[in-house]
Amino acid sequence: MHQLLARSVMRRLVSSSTRNRFMWSLSSPPSAAVIVWKEVGKPSSESVVMMSGQKLGFCGQWWRMMSSASEPPTKNSTSTVAGKEGDKEAKRSRASVERMEGEDEVAVSSYWGISRPKITKQDGSVWPWNCFMPWETYQADLSIDLSKHHLPKTLLDKVAYWTVKLLRIPTDLFFKKRYGCRAMMLETVAGVPGMVGGMLLHLRSLRKFEQSGGWIKALLEEAENERMHLMTMVELVQPKWYERLLVIAVQGAFFNFYFVLYLLSPKLAHRVVGYLEEEAIHSYTLYLNDIDRGEIENVPAPAIAIDYWRLPKDATLKDVVTVIRADEAHHRDVNHFASDIHYQGKRLQEAAAPIGYH
Repeated sequence: MHQLLARSVMRRLVSSSTRNRFMWSLSSPPSAAVIVWKEVGKPSSESVVMMSGQKLGFCGQWWRMMSSASEPPTKNSTSTVAGKEGDKEAKRSRASVERMEGEDEVAVSSYWGISRPKITKQDGSVWPWNCFMPWETYQADLSIDLSKHHLPKTLLDKVAYWTVKLLRIPTDLFFKKRYGCRAMMLETVAGVPGMVGGMLLHLRSLRKFEQSGGWIKALLEEAENERMHLMTMVELVQPKWYERLLVIAVQGAFFNFYFVLYLLSPKLAHRVVGYLEEEAIHSYTLYLNDIDRGEIENVPAPAIAIDYWRLPKDATLKDVVTVIRADEAHHRDVNHFASDIHYQGKRLQEAAAPIGYH
């Protein structure tokens, strides 16, 4: 009886001593076994003993957090951690500032190392535009024949011609002689066909593993040129809120209309654009006539137009409208040419595209 009582007392003493004095765990790799030992009553800085040369695993770090959580952090330790974090942030900010080479250069992530190369004009000044580069600028060909007109002969030609004529009626009623606002609205529509046609030809090329004959680039080039017309007109005419709302509605409707039209009949789609460009030439001619009569002030040309069309420094609104009208005449020829290719029963890639033909 006494022996049984003595054994039970000894078991309790051993189990309580072991539970209070030792805790061990194994880190994830079997070869990196770590034994963590904590003695009750000792400070937390001496509570962790690493029995191997490797760093403490997850269990050991968890034990450190648990052991330190029982003791409130001292003021010195808190300030030390905050100071280290502040030093790190200061070093990061200084490093990012050092990577900035100029006032107009944006700091980039050091991980990717992507930055815009320094581009200058011929006079050595910094190139100010992000929307186009110097090698994308050009001098407009003003010698193009503005009076060309494609006579509608076939049924599809007549459909395209009268569709454009009907679309002009609400435009004339809404804008009347506000040619700046009319031009702005016109360019938001004129920039859609080239993008739609280029996108569909691009997908066709990927789908059928065939060349495009340069037409993808030509149509996207047309869309980009029309977009630059819009950027220029926005500088000249600050659109009102209802005009911006009208642009959203018209663009949404016209994009879907032209997308379906191009899928059904590319030759009709290009013919529609050809006639739209003819109407654009007519509108810009009326715009120039009002400038010549003094009804519209011939203000200085915006800087973006001077750099894009390589105009003289003293260029005016009349010069800008003149080069835009020449661009529209080139787009007229390109789209009528594309439609004629389809009328001949050929595909666009069978005829070389006039790349660079603004």
